[in-house]
Amino acid sequence: MALEGKAQVLARCALFEDFTPTGLAIFAGIVGERPVPAGAPLFVEGMASDALYVVESGELRVEMRDAQGGQTELGRIGPNETLGQMALLQPGGVRLVTAIAAEPTVVLELRARDFTRLQAEKPQACVKLMRAIAQQLGRALGDSRDAIARAAQSSAPRG
Repeated sequence: MALEGKAQVLARCALFEDFTPTGLAIFAGIVGERPVPAGAPLFVEGMASDALYVVESGELRVEMRDAQGGQTELGRIGPNETLGQMALLQPGGVRLVTAIAAEPTVVLELRARDFTRLQAEKPQACVKLMRAIAQQLGRALGDSRDAIARAAQSSAPRG
């Protein structure tokens, strides 16, 4: 895919919504396009976390090992959504979940090593992306906290 096409994919993603065309082009220049056949893992829980992914087309099933050793589906990630953000914020981390293509899927891959190199050349663009990731993670934590509070309230004994 050409640079312009990659920039358009990034522009549709919430993490990059506040980026200018120049900022989008910076990241489009370092992302790679990666096809994932249906049923194939994009990554597996416990493996090194080395890239952020933007789903261009298709759908990924996100799973986690349960206490019995089986897999529990946590959700689905579709076009214009991201996963693997922590790879850019925490180099050397491990994947907390498994992502498997539920159908033929194409992702844009932003490798942590390329992001680290870009920090020296384009620090403002990298800081902007890190802030967007932090905001997204903060919202997700808030949503999780609210869901836990609602679950606790609904299971509390009624007097």
